[in-house]
Amino acid sequence: MCKFLGALGKSIWPELLGAQGKVAEETIERENTGVDAVIVPEGSMVTTDFRCDRVRVWVAKNGIVTRIPTIG
Repeated sequence: MCKFLGALGKSIWPELLGAQGKVAEETIERENTGVDAVIVPEGSMVTTDFRCDRVRVWVAKNGIVTRIPTIG
């Protein structure tokens, strides 16, 4: 599936659960330059496709990360 991910950096960020979404987005893109972190408000509809270059950062209305960000 995404064989090259290990060479590019991290693929999961459990430490960002509860962080500010913008901070999480910047941290993810700094720690893995091969992904694009996208802030997504909870309740939003998204596609179900798996992408090796995407990390969704789910946030509550107050901007706090509500799910552990992972590649997908």
